[in-house]
Amino acid sequence: MKLNGLHILLTYQCTLECDHCFVWGSPRQTGTLTLAQLEEILGQAKEAGVSSIYFEGGEPFLYYAVLVKAVHLAADMGFSVGIVSNAYWASSVADAVEWLRPLAGLVEDFTVSSDLFHCDECLGERPQNALVAAKWLGIPTGMISIAQPEQQARQTHGQIEEEGAVMYRGRAAKMLVGKAASHPWQGFDSCPHEDLREPGRAHLDPLGNVQICQGISIGNVFEKHLKTICDEYEPDSHPICGLLLEGGPAALVAEYRLPHASHYADACHLCDQARSSLRESFPEILNPDQMYGVVK
Repeated sequence: MKLNGLHILLTYQCTLECDHCFVWGSPRQTGTLTLAQLEEILGQAKEAGVSSIYFEGGEPFLYYAVLVKAVHLAADMGFSVGIVSNAYWASSVADAVEWLRPLAGLVEDFTVSSDLFHCDECLGERPQNALVAAKWLGIPTGMISIAQPEQQARQTHGQIEEEGAVMYRGRAAKMLVGKAASHPWQGFDSCPHEDLREPGRAHLDPLGNVQICQGISIGNVFEKHLKTICDEYEPDSHPICGLLLEGGPAALVAEYRLPHASHYADACHLCDQARSSLRESFPEILNPDQMYGVVK
């Protein structure tokens, strides 16, 4: 497996606890990378041939000094650098300029999450302030916006761009499925969002887990080098990804004879429930606890 992009979850902590969050971000969550760990990760990423680094969360600006230093390190190493934030810190455009100024010329994509899950009005004032400030500083901007369950929105693939539909995994699988239309479980015979064979990018969480999809870990960089993890990944024989490639979440249910309902909101919903049932059988793969709503 060849990775071009690595999305680093700087922390599981967040200022918000949104119903649609598939990493269960929360003020009560734990797990944050140190600067020394980030230096190690960036070194491994370089050796593995990664060209793009994103800093995400949770909310990465909660650890602002570490974030700024990590951005400088990544840019100096030749990575294309991006950040995803909810812009809680942008109380005014002038304030936002000061927060973003140390990142100008280094960040090639600054993406703001803003929708009705984050604020009462989409686009909220703080995200708007952050986007205006970024444009003043010449920082390229983007937007992630997730529609409400009752609204029509397109299904997204891989990284979310512009408005997309809710993916019913993580907290959304608990909080939002009651508002969604449901469909027979047998129809979820493929993964519509992730390329599990050649994903191109992976997420790396604050505990070192390399996740090919949130909650499916293929190794830990604090135990094995990222390049080795990528080289050793065999998707078709993987006990979770292999079945997802063969027949989607429905194949997980059928192969492992899992208890299930007759209908689910989407493929992510069925996959989330199936993986939760399988965690005791595959503790090294279906982790960490944070991705399954366990607050530590």
